[in-house]
Amino acid sequence: MKQLENQIAVVTGAGRGIGRAIALKFAAQGADIAAVDLKTDFVQETVGEVRKLGRKAWAVAANVSEAASVEAAAEQILKEAGHVDILVNNAGITKDGLVMRMSEADWDAVLDINLKGTFLFTKAFSRTLLKQKSGRIVNIASVIGLIGNAGQCNYAASKAGVIGLTKSCAREFASRGITVNAIAPGFIQTAMTDKLSQEQKDAITKQIPLACLGQAEDVAEAVLFFASPAARYVTGQVLAVDGGMVM
Repeated sequence: MKQLENQIAVVTGAGRGIGRAIALKFAAQGADIAAVDLKTDFVQETVGEVRKLGRKAWAVAANVSEAASVEAAAEQILKEAGHVDILVNNAGITKDGLVMRMSEADWDAVLDINLKGTFLFTKAFSRTLLKQKSGRIVNIASVIGLIGNAGQCNYAASKAGVIGLTKSCAREFASRGITVNAIAPGFIQTAMTDKLSQEQKDAITKQIPLACLGQAEDVAEAVLFFASPAARYVTGQVLAVDGGMVM
């Protein structure tokens, strides 16, 4: 039997990169997928791949930083899927810059999507998860939220906030059988890292004991563990998937 047989999983930011890898990993393990992104066009490829794996999939549009949009998306998902077993809060952005030059707009945009978005989606599905007395929530944080990084104070603050939110929700939801954990990816080969110069990539690689960038699949495997029956007794934890950067 597959690990997530006949479960319903919501994955935000499912259109590409880590979110897409998580959605496909879950589908391969038997889950049906509500693929969420800013526009449904962004997730059509993911939805198609999930269906090729023989699972149901729904394309859902939501601005994760706006409460009304998130509530509407949650209502749509619950209406079409019937229930939800797993929530993966993956949607995130970067707007890098030194503190003295960072605009308030860039600060707000990153905090609103990365942190507020995680809060809003967790809140939107909390009632149904608490009522059914089961569920898994996995939040995608970052090693930058653990160690900080020059030029990324907004991103670091948002991901450190996700870690604090994860631990607090884990305590709130544990009595109802719901686990809440976080993954802290290191430098993963995605559209974000593809923008870096070779010189920047070489400098980053020197900081990684395993001497290479990670793949989206590496993160998806870790998320699958937290979502699976194998992690029944694990909650409030942060797992770094980073090639040893913050060991």
